[in-house]
Amino acid sequence: MPPEQPAPSERPAPPEQPAPSGRPASAPAGRLRALARRVRPDLAPWRSSRDFRLLWSAGLVTTFGSFLTYVSVPLQIKDLTGSSLAVGLVGAAELVPLVVCGLWGGALADALDRRRMVLATEAGLGLLSLLLLANALLPHPLLWPLYAVAALTAALDGLQRPSLDALTPRIVAHDQLTAAAALNSLRWQVGAIAGPSLAGVVAATAGVQVAYALDAATFAVSLLLLARMRAAPPPTGAERPSLAAVAEGLRYAWSRKELLGTYAVDVVAMLFAFPNAVFPFLADRLHAPWALGLMYAASSAGGLAVSATSGWASRVHRQGRMVVAAAALWGAAVACAGLAGRVWAVLLLLALAGGADMVSGLGRSTMWNQSIPDALRGRLAGVELLSYSLGPQLGQVRAGGTAAAFGVRTSVWSGGLLCVAGVAALAASLPRLLAYDDRTDPHAAAVRAERERRAAAEAAEPAAV
Repeated sequence: MPPEQPAPSERPAPPEQPAPSGRPASAPAGRLRALARRVRPDLAPWRSSRDFRLLWSAGLVTTFGSFLTYVSVPLQIKDLTGSSLAVGLVGAAELVPLVVCGLWGGALADALDRRRMVLATEAGLGLLSLLLLANALLPHPLLWPLYAVAALTAALDGLQRPSLDALTPRIVAHDQLTAAAALNSLRWQVGAIAGPSLAGVVAATAGVQVAYALDAATFAVSLLLLARMRAAPPPTGAERPSLAAVAEGLRYAWSRKELLGTYAVDVVAMLFAFPNAVFPFLADRLHAPWALGLMYAASSAGGLAVSATSGWASRVHRQGRMVVAAAALWGAAVACAGLAGRVWAVLLLLALAGGADMVSGLGRSTMWNQSIPDALRGRLAGVELLSYSLGPQLGQVRAGGTAAAFGVRTSVWSGGLLCVAGVAALAASLPRLLAYDDRTDPHAAAVRAERERRAAAEAAEPAAV
């Protein structure tokens, strides 16, 4: 039937007289408004889910505080020892606890209430901040507690992250998962830029004691926010946490070649094209030691720019291609940064690389959250934690070793080219990664149907009572 005619008072006003170009004078403004709507962050998860708002806010507070400690611990070790090796050993202290607890945390996330897991580990992380504060307040602070706390922090982070990552698909609508990933990335990037900047000022002027105290205070705030969330019990018939359960998660990851491709692409990108370890030397080669801090912040700034204009990402359906293209762009930008001769060109290319990495991260997160069953989501989150944590650590070893053997700039540009070649080889060998389409993928369809059944059951419960 034809559309209903509006009343005279509701009818649109006559069009404005066209400008000399033949187009309405307001057309440029209208195009700008339409463009802004397409690129601005999609706030649908924030508007529709109270639990997402609480989780997001708690994460923002915690991320900001954690970066205070992230900067302060190496600074305190440097002040106590004067040794760069002693500072580097912090990463070694964190590696094994992160690997072991990341996999075990995934099994726990599928067997226990995920909100309780996040609450318990958040409380533990807050206590560790208090231990750092107590040690810093001693007349002569001790060195070994810094390594012990670093190892315990990595362990608790490994236990927490799978539950934390697995909460989002539970509390956000299926068609809003890309938007939720973008908002989470925006939150992290804001903390990654503001946290270290403030930490440097606080630690230099007021001392690391104040930084640790502020971090402990942020945990108190995040605990209050997390406590207001609804429970997130495990799925019916969930397996008890065991080595067999961990192995089942690994087998599932291996059976899903498109998921395996996202893990492999991320590891290759970070292994070959993560140049942070050589930034101090690169700044010297460019005769710009003043730019060292900007080099560390450049990639986060690029990621923030993408997160803040990520509305388009919710309209992408071929996330596998998105991951591959963005990872290749990351490598190409890093390679160009190694070849650039001016520091501002290097900073812009590093920002471009950070933006590409964020695009790849959005694609990976969307694929994971859309297509992994809730019963396995925690264990697969443990695998994901290893994929995006081990790559940068191994990448720093590669970058430093290559720089020592062939030179700093060769380390950077060669790593970028190896990244592009590695990503291309993976894309060619894993066609299911490129073929992934969330509109037709059977795993995504099954997860969507599972969520619809759960929502219908939850809606029916009050009526049954």
